[in-house]
Amino acid sequence: MINHPHDCPVCDEGGECHLQDMTVMTRHTYRRYRFRKNTHRNQELGPFIHHEMNRCIACYRCVRFYRDYAGGRDLNVFGIHNRLYFGRFDNGTLENEFSGNLVEVCPTGVFTDKTFRKHFTRKWDLQTAPSVCVHCGVGCNTLPGERYGTLRRIRNRYNGEVNGYFLCDRGRFGYDFVNTDHRIRTAFRGDGSGGMTEISPNDGVEILGGMLDQSQGLIGIGSPRASLESNYALWKLVGPERFYSGLSGKELSLVRAVLEIVRSAPAPSPSLRQVEASDAILILGEDLTNTAPRMALSLRQSVLIQPVQAAEKLGIERWNDRPLRQAIRNDHGPLFNVAATVTRLADVATENIQAAPDDIARLGFAVARELDESAPDVDDLTGGMRETARNIAAALKTAEAPLIISGIGSGQQSVMHAAANVAAALRRMGRDASLALIVPECNSFGVGLMDGGPLEAAMAEINEGRADTIVIVENDLYRRMPRGVVDEFLARAKNTIVIDHIFSGTSSNARLIMPAATFAEGEGSLVSSEGRCQRFFKVVDNPGEIRESWRWLGDLMMNTGRADSRAFDCLDSVTRAMSEELPVFKRVPEVAPDADFRAVGQKIPRQSHRYSGRTAMHANVDVHEPKPPGDPDSALAFSMEGFRGMPPSSLIPRFWAPGWNSVQAINKFQSEINGPLVGGDPGLRLIEGDDAVEFAYFTSVPNAFHPRKDEWLVVPAYHIFGSEELSALSPPIRERVQGPYIGLNPEDSQSLELVDGQECELVILNNSVKLPVKLISSVPKGVAVLPIGLEGLETMSLPALGRIVAGDSGHEGSD
Repeated sequence: MINHPHDCPVCDEGGECHLQDMTVMTRHTYRRYRFRKNTHRNQELGPFIHHEMNRCIACYRCVRFYRDYAGGRDLNVFGIHNRLYFGRFDNGTLENEFSGNLVEVCPTGVFTDKTFRKHFTRKWDLQTAPSVCVHCGVGCNTLPGERYGTLRRIRNRYNGEVNGYFLCDRGRFGYDFVNTDHRIRTAFRGDGSGGMTEISPNDGVEILGGMLDQSQGLIGIGSPRASLESNYALWKLVGPERFYSGLSGKELSLVRAVLEIVRSAPAPSPSLRQVEASDAILILGEDLTNTAPRMALSLRQSVLIQPVQAAEKLGIERWNDRPLRQAIRNDHGPLFNVAATVTRLADVATENIQAAPDDIARLGFAVARELDESAPDVDDLTGGMRETARNIAAALKTAEAPLIISGIGSGQQSVMHAAANVAAALRRMGRDASLALIVPECNSFGVGLMDGGPLEAAMAEINEGRADTIVIVENDLYRRMPRGVVDEFLARAKNTIVIDHIFSGTSSNARLIMPAATFAEGEGSLVSSEGRCQRFFKVVDNPGEIRESWRWLGDLMMNTGRADSRAFDCLDSVTRAMSEELPVFKRVPEVAPDADFRAVGQKIPRQSHRYSGRTAMHANVDVHEPKPPGDPDSALAFSMEGFRGMPPSSLIPRFWAPGWNSVQAINKFQSEINGPLVGGDPGLRLIEGDDAVEFAYFTSVPNAFHPRKDEWLVVPAYHIFGSEELSALSPPIRERVQGPYIGLNPEDSQSLELVDGQECELVILNNSVKLPVKLISSVPKGVAVLPIGLEGLETMSLPALGRIVAGDSGHEGSD
């Protein structure tokens, strides 16, 4: 632990004292001190967590999770004489991206969810349902809780193959966008320039039908954050040849590259459980803590595999914690982290290599060559990089289950091709290698499987007069393309119809806006970056105006007399029709039981058996308890009556068992501790590569990057708080979002005569933006990093060459 010779937070006297180093307490010591330490101060630990020491029983769960499992360093246990204190030395926000798990880890409520406190409800009065996180492509399982029509909290839903026991803070606290003023809660008729008139949804459907009748050509733009069913309904409405994915050409090409690699099967895609079992890791071009946080947490466990195996050879069992810690100390297994900047995994990495995307790809190709001489060679590789490639290859060769990770975060297909070559070379050597490719949004993988065209092709349809009406489903085009391009596209269209749940720049230019359901108010399916299809179910019943996008589109087809509109009566009909028309989705109906499923003749209740106030909730309307709303789309009931046994794993609405408290009841639903759920974990893999076909190495090796005199290679940077669209609208998350910046190497900054915090102008093609400079010593020379998705930043296709022009001196920034 840490000695602090000043202002000890444990000492009542204050001033100077000698804070004792603490190790894990014995049970005898714990009994002596447990009743003598509950006099210490509480803490506010940022926008997510509140800390109340008067409840602490010194179980050490918080420290063990935060420091040993999640890699946090700003929370610890401090002791002096007979007093203990668990918390931060100073007040302040917990820095670790997984701090929200302390709420579930703590058995007594020392750590409480501040977002839940703002609209507190007793946990047994929360209506809950199984769901899937919508804030990245990992596909973590969640349990949203609702009361009085308000989404009040998110808790982890155990899935042994995916998120296990833990969530990242973005997934846990990003839900509040559902409750904000950014929501579209009724239909609007717009004038195309920001003016809106509220109308009834029924009128909206009639107006929409009239627009389509008068249309000279109709195109549909889908979305990687909309469900499979919503994208399919749009695909069905406009036809496959006029359905567009909602992704720019650059992003769509990257998603298609992921699909091509997965289908060609250089190595299987791992689940997060398999990631944790990997004993050597190579990351190429991906900042996992910011693009796939839960996978980054799994990697912190995988680097312990080799040290634990070494300790077992000394006769130390895995359960014997204290001797195991002493044997391992700070040892880590091989993890090579290759990115444009140092990432949050740097503390557990064997080596951190910073390079431009092309050089990252070249290093990956060189590693594959070191593993297999039949792989393409890399010319003119510098001596240092060649030695690094040999070291990486040597570590991967000796591993039993190596893991290669890449994705579209670097913006370069060649980086993913290099990762595929490394994985294929390892498989040819007989290693049980796996390859994880990361996509950014909750259904990027799914919409990519639908073979829709890029946004540029949709724009060509409007610009060339082949269409005049656009239907956009759950997508803000201004996050995909530069503002000027989107402005011109929407101005040329006669009618723009937006079906979405949040107001955006796109909806302000629409002629008609229809209110779509969020993940908490609707039901559908999502496909994770692993290719795992999972079902989410509504927890908030919003009758009338808010409906799933696929249901609005089905109503439209019904009103226009389409015979195939009957497929959109309920979710089961949609998934069946989709599975029949699009063979890649043939297993989607198997993801969860259909709406006719009953357990002993009963539905599964969303409400707990202790749910209270059902009559009082509606006393202002009627003193009689109303009939529970129906749900034709699932086997779940909006009621406390129903089957109380163990439902299928995909329908588990909460973890509770007699005599067990809260999340500790999970063990009653598992086949074994930390094992799969009874009956198997939720979700089905849609794509399994064909191992019978030998993978052909990618051969296009990019040229080496050379810094230019007057231009910088601008590469994308991601932030766990702010880069993702929906969570950035949640007020607690907004408190953690930093402002836009341009990151430069200090030497490059000096050559431009720029200081930290000074404003400069970044010019890429015809787009320019003024940003403060942030000095980042790990950025390679000639490279600049630009955050993705932060409010106030123009959307640009990166990587790209840009010019940086010094501006007026600004305020001083921070590292």
